[in-house]
Amino acid sequence: MAGASLTKPSAGPTGGGLSGSTEREIRDVLDGRHRGRGRFLLFTGPAVMASIAYMDPGNFATNIQAGAKYGYGLLWVVLVANLVAMLFQALSAKLGIVTNRNLAEVCRDEFGKPVRLSMWLVSELAAMATDLAEFLGGAIGLALLTGMPLMAGMGVTAVITYAILLLERRGFRHMEIAIGAMVGTIALCYLVEVFIAPIAWGEAAKGLVTPRIPDAEALTIAVGIIGATVMPHALFLHSGLTQTRTVARHDEDRRRLLRYSNREVVIALAVAGFVNIAMVLMAAAAFHAGHSDVAEISQAYHTLTPLLGSAAAGVFLVSLIASGISSSVVGTMAGQLVMQGFVGWRIPLIVRRLVTMLPAFVVVAVGVDPTRALVLSQVVLSLALPVPMIALVLFTRRPDIMGAFANGRATQAASIAGAAIVLGLNIVLLAQAFGVPVPGLAGG
Repeated sequence: MAGASLTKPSAGPTGGGLSGSTEREIRDVLDGRHRGRGRFLLFTGPAVMASIAYMDPGNFATNIQAGAKYGYGLLWVVLVANLVAMLFQALSAKLGIVTNRNLAEVCRDEFGKPVRLSMWLVSELAAMATDLAEFLGGAIGLALLTGMPLMAGMGVTAVITYAILLLERRGFRHMEIAIGAMVGTIALCYLVEVFIAPIAWGEAAKGLVTPRIPDAEALTIAVGIIGATVMPHALFLHSGLTQTRTVARHDEDRRRLLRYSNREVVIALAVAGFVNIAMVLMAAAAFHAGHSDVAEISQAYHTLTPLLGSAAAGVFLVSLIASGISSSVVGTMAGQLVMQGFVGWRIPLIVRRLVTMLPAFVVVAVGVDPTRALVLSQVVLSLALPVPMIALVLFTRRPDIMGAFANGRATQAASIAGAAIVLGLNIVLLAQAFGVPVPGLAGG
């Protein structure tokens, strides 16, 4: 098998690994000795960890704007983004399982130095944009909940995320459980919001299946939704998380691991898709009719209280804080993996934290509107997204890298189509930014 290794799984992105007992149980399942109902749980973790990137504070900002200004009209963008995310997260996981290398390592091995360094720099910028969204989101939530200054909220968020990162020293499963608990908290919060908000379900169903971009501002929000949903660092991270769990000894092991991985991707990303759709539903139901100008997270919180009650507003804040903290943890892990994979450097976690969160502190210090910064950060992420997407399309189709697991025609066609959607939206957004008229867009 090209690229495969039969060595012990390497340490996780921040240095931890699975416990010996968990590894033995996974091996028992692969060898057919463990057929209990709970065996699927042994393979859960990578997709759950990656899924938090699809529920980060950037999603809150873009989804609130989408629902408030356009009602249910941009729900189809959320659905398409989530389907594209499922496909590419599955490809990322497959790359790690089949080759026992993560995406950044394969890029380092397959591309020349100029291309590799350029990809690394773009990925580092994306990591900073990611941290900007995550830190601001968590800090905004803490500030609204406790009344503390935004800068203090960012400091508290930094301390909490670093403390969670240290959990991995006790074994990677502890980290997966902690992040999984936060994913569950966010999903539960939005399940409550869906029951509280007066949603027009018929209009919502129509919005899910009727593609339309009404004007140039809707395009900006749509690209922001893509950037907030399909995350560059999640594509790099997922391949690393599957890479570090269990090394496949032969193709039958790989097939079994891929079956469990694909199942987890569908479930985890379906939960993330529900959360994103629920965000838009809540914003459309609460704000579109009389408060379509709601565009900030803090404004949404203060407006929710008189419209839907303090319970809805409180649940909104709890989900925002859980999102900010958990996605910041995952973002740090992804940044560490990207740096190690592309250039072979490994730096202390605290240094990694300080470097990537610095732009967020600068944004707050100079007085930039936090929610506007969140939305723009998602556009930056969308512009960085072609780097891992194109790399995955290229690598997972090659038999010399993937062996018998190279993409079939249907998978390859779907991956090219998904990448084309993102690239097409980016090109239109850039044309709009430089004042080039875009046919079919009012004001474009």
